[in-house]
Amino acid sequence: MNKLEEVINQFQSFDYSFRLDLLLDYADKLPELPDKYHVAREAGLNRIHECQTPVFLWVEVEEGQVKLFADVAEQAPTVQGYVSILVNTLTGLFPEQIQELPNDVLFKLGLGQHLGMVRVQGLSAILPRIKKEVRKAVESEAIS
Repeated sequence: MNKLEEVINQFQSFDYSFRLDLLLDYADKLPELPDKYHVAREAGLNRIHECQTPVFLWVEVEEGQVKLFADVAEQAPTVQGYVSILVNTLTGLFPEQIQELPNDVLFKLGLGQHLGMVRVQGLSAILPRIKKEVRKAVESEAIS
């Protein structure tokens, strides 16, 4: 079982109220964006435009393993929590493992049913974007 499956199982064992508290705990665990990406973020690069909340994402593949870096506005702790779950559970996986993940993680966590449609659409766009960026990173690593 990978880390994401463990988190999903953890969320599924609680009611929605506690899931929301747990999600907010994860918001505090989002690693800080490395300095090397600050200028790009300020320029608006790598923003996930489907999200109303500014969410910025960078993917690296190093020695065959995925590294995720993200920045989310602090005023959106639910978004920050969800992104934190993805960053913390997917970093270290192999690209193939990322591609095999189902896109409905938000619903598997038991959160999608309780959020507004616009928020669900935005959050649901994050994992497919991660997959796309992983594919691009693997391709560019193969070229270099």
